[in-house]
Amino acid sequence: MKTLNKIPTSKIERATKLVTTGLKVGVNYAKYYGNKITKTEEEAREQLNEDNATDIYDGLKELKGSALKVAQMLSMEKSLLPNAYVEKFSLSQFSVPPLSGPLVVKTFLKYFKKTPDEVFDTFTVESVNAASIGQVHKATVNNKTLAVKIQYPGVANSISTDLAMVKPIAMKMFNIKGEGSDEYFKEVESKLLEETNYILELKQSNEIANACSKIPNLKFPKYYEEFSSDRILTMDWMDGIHLSEFTKKQLNQETSNKLGQALWDFYMYQLHVLKKVHADPHPGNFLVSPEDDLIVIDFGCMKEVPDDFYVPYFELAVKENIDNLAFFESKLYQLEILKKEDSQEEITFFKELFYEMLSLFTQPFQQEEFDFSDENFFGKIAELGQKYSKSTELKKMNGNRGSKHFIYINRTFFGLYNLMHDLKATNIKINNYKNI
Repeated sequence: MKTLNKIPTSKIERATKLVTTGLKVGVNYAKYYGNKITKTEEEAREQLNEDNATDIYDGLKELKGSALKVAQMLSMEKSLLPNAYVEKFSLSQFSVPPLSGPLVVKTFLKYFKKTPDEVFDTFTVESVNAASIGQVHKATVNNKTLAVKIQYPGVANSISTDLAMVKPIAMKMFNIKGEGSDEYFKEVESKLLEETNYILELKQSNEIANACSKIPNLKFPKYYEEFSSDRILTMDWMDGIHLSEFTKKQLNQETSNKLGQALWDFYMYQLHVLKKVHADPHPGNFLVSPEDDLIVIDFGCMKEVPDDFYVPYFELAVKENIDNLAFFESKLYQLEILKKEDSQEEITFFKELFYEMLSLFTQPFQQEEFDFSDENFFGKIAELGQKYSKSTELKKMNGNRGSKHFIYINRTFFGLYNLMHDLKATNIKINNYKNI
């Protein structure tokens, strides 16, 4: 794979790259209108989506950082984006052009005042995988095999600029109006800044690993403070394959259920017991060991769940509460989905929308065991996403709905559901975390 000797770090360099990408998208639309003459609308639209997804991803992967992180987040929204975007953007999880060897050495010299070979007994200059914020190298010291994550230069300093540039796209995609939108973007910005702080990640990794160590079939690497800094993080090398690669194989149902239960217990234990959750559940953050245990390898994005959000959020996972219309409405106000200034039309519309969404999405919580291989359940979620993404009525209204905490909690559940479905896990005990 081609390596990068330089990453655009200035506002002008990064803006220029995005403008260039925008011009390519414009050319693709011109081709699309030409293709409509010789192809069906469906064929022309499919070609447009493939061309745009490729050009947008190619532009973002050279920028890296939060611009590419947004693509990674969008790749999990399988019900919102055309499949071409999901497939292309999912590459940002663990397969993007890495830094060149000289740039890796330069980064080490900046933070350790030593080269990698002076810090470790052996160090592989070529990265073993590269994602949106950093890339991983293999090293050894004292007969221990280590994974060394190196953050790309300039990532932390460009977050605010990147978000300002992608903000108009995100607002249009999610129907967010200007008024009141800053709170949502500040929440995303604060989490992205946390992800660039490897000292914080080391602390969070140790905390969650210790707290969740008793969950069966779940493994964590050990982290090494002496070989880490705010931009370099060193941990045990964990043998295994990415969850996305594992789920492409012919799965043994017993193994799928074992991994699915471990994954579900991990998230339920964090949410209900720790009130702090690993809010980045994409396949690149999980490995499957040779013994078929689940390995969690990234704790950069952790979301605290305050009680004033946790209580009403999970109260609306109970069917009787959803069906109690007065109670249901009161919780929508508590969660800032409904607002005092709403018109009667808005109140009626959003009550119906969230009743339909929650009645479907909370079904796993209303059963002792759930079958995440159920195509009917996931088909209905996709249909609902498509229905409201095309709703002209919704587009007329302000989409700024809900507490800022929804951004990462909903992202957590969408990602978790998708992973459980990819595993085709069945007979998952929903409240098993209570026995841990």
